[in-house]
Amino acid sequence: MDSGFPTDDVAPIAILMDELRSEDVQLRLNAIHSIPTIALALGPDRARQELIPFLQDSVDDEDEVLLALAEELGGFEEYIGGKEHTHILLGPLENLSAVEETLVRDKAAESINKLAASLSPAQIEEFYIPLLKRLSSGEWFTSRTSSAALYAAVYPKVSPAIQDDLRKGYAALGADDTPMVRRAAAKWLGSLIKQLSSAHVLSDGLPIYRRLQGDDQDSVRLLTVEDLIAIAQSLSPAEVKDQLLKQIRGSITDKSWRVRYMAASHFNELAEAVGTELVREELIGHFVQLLKDNEAEVRTAAAGQIPAFSKQLEREVILARVVPCVRDLSTDTSQHVRAALANQICGLAPLLAREATTEHLLPLFLHLLKDDFPEVRLNIISKLETVNDVIGIEMLSENLLPAIVELAEDKSWRVRQAIIEYIPLLAKQLGRTFFDAQLSNLCMSWLGDTVYSIREAATVNLRKLIEVFGLDWARTAIVPRVMGMGSHPNYLFRMTTVQAITIIAPALDLEVIRGEIVDPLLQLAGDAIPNIRFNVAKALEVVGKSYNTTAEGQALVSQRIKPALEQLSKDPDADVQYFASRGLKNVK
Repeated sequence: MDSGFPTDDVAPIAILMDELRSEDVQLRLNAIHSIPTIALALGPDRARQELIPFLQDSVDDEDEVLLALAEELGGFEEYIGGKEHTHILLGPLENLSAVEETLVRDKAAESINKLAASLSPAQIEEFYIPLLKRLSSGEWFTSRTSSAALYAAVYPKVSPAIQDDLRKGYAALGADDTPMVRRAAAKWLGSLIKQLSSAHVLSDGLPIYRRLQGDDQDSVRLLTVEDLIAIAQSLSPAEVKDQLLKQIRGSITDKSWRVRYMAASHFNELAEAVGTELVREELIGHFVQLLKDNEAEVRTAAAGQIPAFSKQLEREVILARVVPCVRDLSTDTSQHVRAALANQICGLAPLLAREATTEHLLPLFLHLLKDDFPEVRLNIISKLETVNDVIGIEMLSENLLPAIVELAEDKSWRVRQAIIEYIPLLAKQLGRTFFDAQLSNLCMSWLGDTVYSIREAATVNLRKLIEVFGLDWARTAIVPRVMGMGSHPNYLFRMTTVQAITIIAPALDLEVIRGEIVDPLLQLAGDAIPNIRFNVAKALEVVGKSYNTTAEGQALVSQRIKPALEQLSKDPDADVQYFASRGLKNVK
């Protein structure tokens, strides 16, 4: 393999050394990324003997360079001779695990864990465990912080005696004097818990967790919520009730809103882990408490859990305990709470069935559809399909259609766009007669919207409607109105006509194309606006490629499409020339 480097004895290392000494950070960064190439030039033996020791001494650099080095070393074993030599890479990564910058340490730990999968039990005992002990007992908190991430990867691969030492080592991290180390211990405890036996979860994991869950720093306590879930998953429901009930209550009622926020964000996972009995006896009350929390961030997080958590409850319990909270949240003072509720409330419909949904949820949908905050309206609109499946299109259209028509003219273009994307589904469910009477004019009006994204979405919408209602409907309801815009004095309308043709042409048939599309399109090929002319070239390319599979289609292409593209390829505008030439190439 040609590495691109000289192959004498000193050149690759010398080049790397020179570049790493450069004052240009980008040059040093490029040097790090070229390490695999240099390793190939040196060969596995010299890469192990010269390159890795050199890199091990190269940790005094900009954080960006060290981050790149930590990432490169995680996938470097193939350049040093394979898995039997993987342990050699632990040296430079150990150094990187102790630097000041958190991102570098995290990436170094990630690379060490990646390499751990390739280490044999003998390599782990001889090289990895000593490294772990050095980091865990390091003088600087940075190394002890990094060590917490490294326990779980090798715990199942070592002897019971070493496992005992690892559990004791992790317990020491959980009791460290430095909050940053305890924070790391809380962050990675869940990963270690998953590797422990049930007995050791109770004897070792639980005490570590309890100490961290009672920490005086809320930045530590909030990380124990995921540890709590991992422990609950490892224990039986009876053990959870006996051993964890106090801690569950503690996290949910913590004095810090950040801890309660974390508990609310993971509430459904916790509920699934503790079992149905405890959910009904204990957690439903705590969930209601979180939905009524005095901090908007906590209520927002809890609102996001409503449908998933409610799946574990009986319908009567949902109606009695959850729905009243939902009603309160729909008028919450925080727009973010209302937006989170709007994104999830539709998920309750399948759980409550038609009658209860109509009675309890439909008024809330209508209320949220009129919310002042666009994201609230947007979130409701995007999930209406779920409601339709429960209460049926007749009731949905009767109650929601007026609100939807109002939103179609909303001042927020994102709301209008969401309505457009929902129209094909609504059309399919309402039927052609209802659509023509109530929504057809609305769909055409979007083609003249002042926002380009709306006009573009409106043309895609037409294509989907043609697929729903068929060619006969398209010929009478869509094509004449689209082509009529082609003679509008405002160039944006003419542009929309061309773009609409490009989108809907493949959904039409040759008869419509030949009889009603081609002539107006060719007239637009002579438009004074270059943007329109090059979009005509694009449209002609699409038409040509879509209809050249039959003899009649090929005749249309050769007699009408190609001559027009040839004429446009001589246009004075360079963009028009480009797209016309491309069209000629692609239309055969």
